[in-house]
Amino acid sequence: MASYKDPGFQERTAIARQAREKALKLLAAKPVLDEAEIAARAAAQQAREEAAARKSAERKAAIAQAKADKIAAREAAEAAAAEAAAAPLKAQLSAAEQKALRDARYAARKARKK
Repeated sequence: MASYKDPGFQERTAIARQAREKALKLLAAKPVLDEAEIAARAAAQQAREEAAARKSAERKAAIAQAKADKIAAREAAEAAAAEAAAAPLKAQLSAAEQKALRDARYAARKARKK
C-alpha cells in the first residue's frame, strides 16, 4: 500500500494554477445580463424595499396608536376617579374654585405628556 506523500511546491503551484484557470473559464462562460434584465431586477428590489418600508411604517403607527389608546384609557379612568372623588366637593365649591381645579387638572395632563 502506498503511503501519503506531501505535495511539493511545484505540485501545489500547478494545482493552484489549474484551479485559477478553471474559475476563469467558469466566469467567462457565465452569460452577460442585458440592460433590460438589470433594470427589471433593480425595479423588483425597489418594490421590495418600498413594501418593507410601508409595512414597517404601518407597524410603527399601530404601536403608536395602541400606546395612545392605552394612555387615553388610563387618563379617562383617572379623570373618572377624580370626578367621582370631587363630586361631593364640587357642590360646595364656588365657580372660581372649580375653575382652579380644572386648571390644575389641565396642567397635570400637560405635564404627563411631556
